[in-house]
Amino acid sequence: MTEAPTKEATRQATRIDGKAEAERLRLRIGGEAARLLALHGAAPGLAVVLVGEDPASQVYVRNKGIATRAAGLVSVEHRLPVSASQADVLALVATLNADPAIDGILVQLPLPQQISAKAVIEAIDPAKDVDGFHPVNTGRLWTDGGGLVPCTPQGCMLLLAGVRERLAGLNALVVGRSSIVGKPMAALLLAADCTVTVAHSRSRDLPALARQADILVAAVGRPAMIRGDWIRPGATVIDVGVNRIDAGQGKTRLVGDVAYDEAVPVAGAITPVPGGVGPMTIACLLRNTMIAAGRRRGWGELDL
Repeated sequence: MTEAPTKEATRQATRIDGKAEAERLRLRIGGEAARLLALHGAAPGLAVVLVGEDPASQVYVRNKGIATRAAGLVSVEHRLPVSASQADVLALVATLNADPAIDGILVQLPLPQQISAKAVIEAIDPAKDVDGFHPVNTGRLWTDGGGLVPCTPQGCMLLLAGVRERLAGLNALVVGRSSIVGKPMAALLLAADCTVTVAHSRSRDLPALARQADILVAAVGRPAMIRGDWIRPGATVIDVGVNRIDAGQGKTRLVGDVAYDEAVPVAGAITPVPGGVGPMTIACLLRNTMIAAGRRRGWGELDL
């Protein structure tokens, strides 16, 4: 007679559906954009600057344009050749800074080697910096808030809010310390009253750190680095990694930084890759554009 599986053996983590959550956010943004258009005769405007012909960047820019227009916002794209100089990009940024119809400016990274990303980011008006990378917005994130928050960490926090009623007092581990994800993620978790540890390539005994975490955010860019036996039972796992690996027969597939199949029986909730954090990033870009428009144009703080 076959023994019935135990409850522990059959437990499966809640799959955090970032695609569905992003769609709900886009619908709220679309409704608010329509209201603003009817009330003020104008819609928020997002300008995206693409330098060169990087294939991945072209896909990202196209998808951002589609999502922007679908939500009822104004989408403007500026494409410069790969030979463009830093002065060319800075001149375009200055023009967009001065354009009253543009509420958000995004310069697609990476940039060609002759252009300093740091110089370009710092040239963007912080009030229009919808990526949230300007030093002014970084400083506000770590101090009193009120700035524009980087899109991917912002999306992670919205996903966390959907599965965790209270974050205060929880132990959070952020694996990765980039300025785009790891550091701002840590700041947001601290602001939510979590006890935060940031791990990186020189951290000792990473598995032991992971096993203490109620919330684990993986953002290192290494496929399946976080193993299932690293995860604390019932923990919430947010996988930011997007890694393309060989799937055989000349095909590839996307995987995260977490060994998903190993993690599912252990975690309480987990984001898949794809379909987890990724869709939230573009939705939060639109959210930031709306917030920037409300502040710049005197429409007030928009509840999104």
